[in-house]
Amino acid sequence: MKALLFATHGDHNVLRYTERKDPTGDTDDAIVKVRASALNRIDVIQRSGAYTVPGFQLPHIGGLDIAGEIAYLGSNAAQRTPWQIGDRVVVNPSLSNVSAASTLRHRGDLYGELGVIGINTPGGHAELCVVPASHLHPIPESMPFNTAAVFPTAWMTAHHALFAVGKLQRDETVLIHAAASGVSSAAIQLAKAAGATVLATAGSAEKCAYASSLGADAVTNNRQSDLVSWVHDNSSGRGVNMVFDHVGPALWEMSLFAMAPRGRLVSCGNTTGDAVEIPSLGHLFSQGLQILGSDAYRYSEFAPAWTHFCANDFNPCIDEVFQLKDGAKAHQRLERDKALGKLILCP
Repeated sequence: MKALLFATHGDHNVLRYTERKDPTGDTDDAIVKVRASALNRIDVIQRSGAYTVPGFQLPHIGGLDIAGEIAYLGSNAAQRTPWQIGDRVVVNPSLSNVSAASTLRHRGDLYGELGVIGINTPGGHAELCVVPASHLHPIPESMPFNTAAVFPTAWMTAHHALFAVGKLQRDETVLIHAAASGVSSAAIQLAKAAGATVLATAGSAEKCAYASSLGADAVTNNRQSDLVSWVHDNSSGRGVNMVFDHVGPALWEMSLFAMAPRGRLVSCGNTTGDAVEIPSLGHLFSQGLQILGSDAYRYSEFAPAWTHFCANDFNPCIDEVFQLKDGAKAHQRLERDKALGKLILCP
């Protein structure tokens, strides 16, 4: 098979589109013929060597988000599941709840070395990928593969952070940063569908307009605005019930002071760094503020979230589609912070 991989860390030039041995699976596995796979920030970060997830090894094939067709089924999977060769599927990449008869077994430590397809096992930036058959979900016939490929990482990250961790409720107000990113594009739409008011921030006028097009009730450029004053002006002076943040240090202090009493800051990323300060413990405890880390989503969350995605007319927010052989160009676009939504690679 052909694959996009890197055998050493560095810039986009270390990526190679090359021939690799076809993967093999165990009796509870499937092999998916990849039709589309999204690019995520972690793909770029691990390629650069700035950070690697526990269990990462070189050479590495990235790609957490996989949509395609079943090309092979292990004997158990063929007998005990409804799947057939050729079925259109999307893959849950998080390797919790994997059977002992899978090549990807024993990788489900949610608070340790959690296995994730495309992060610390070979991923979807290839023509073929081995996955547990238990982690396959059907793609509706009317849904393009590119649309399905945006879902696993961005939408599951947003869904888990907003609802499982943040407990977002109807009529609450949520502040969503980096509004043009894949995960925030999903969060805006999910929060609006849940009946929340969405205040969104982004780093340019173009990205702010994009957030408005997705349904954000108010938007502002976070590099130019007095963010705290803007939030209070757009929340009747009260502040927001929740901050959805994967930016980190760059907007951290402003986010804390933008929250209403008993507000929750849900952290699901650290794009601008890993160290922050709490500027006022007095403000934190006197206002009853909560800082919540959004951990890995659970296996049981994927199916209902996917059903919700399929049943609604959400915008998949696809910025650009690249041929897999041109994956280095996609890496460059993401690194330059040019993308509005997701970048898709197609073998």
